[in-house]
Amino acid sequence: MEAEVQPAESHPASDEIAQWAIIAARAADDKLAMNTMVLDVAEIVSITDVFLITAGSNPRMVRAIANNIEAEVVKAGGPKALRTEGNDTFEWVLMDFGGFICHIFDEDHRAYYELERLWGDRPRIEWRDPNAPRERSADLGAAAGDASEEE
Repeated sequence: MEAEVQPAESHPASDEIAQWAIIAARAADDKLAMNTMVLDVAEIVSITDVFLITAGSNPRMVRAIANNIEAEVVKAGGPKALRTEGNDTFEWVLMDFGGFICHIFDEDHRAYYELERLWGDRPRIEWRDPNAPRERSADLGAAAGDASEEE
């Protein structure tokens, strides 16, 4: 699976880590995740290089997104999550893959914690397949009036 990753000088996260995060973002989108973004945090966070932030509309959807992310990353030859937190309530699931961390929220918790506001100035890594038709999550974000959704 090939994906465009911006040049290394503007995205210091390794290409391999960026590729796993892109696979994770696409896996989230396959389960109707909303407003998915992949942020390069390598220059300011010492424990990881990339954050994936996304949301599901309810706990069942958050669980499906988390399960699909792990399954698709592993299926593509990537790492298993080293740690996963939040599987008790599925309000905010944090999956630590080492080089990248996935934050999967329900809508209420995403709005409350606003991670994209905290990390929004970080460079974004484009995860959508440029050859694919427009993705559902972009349409949902636009419909919700979410100005933070990447184009």
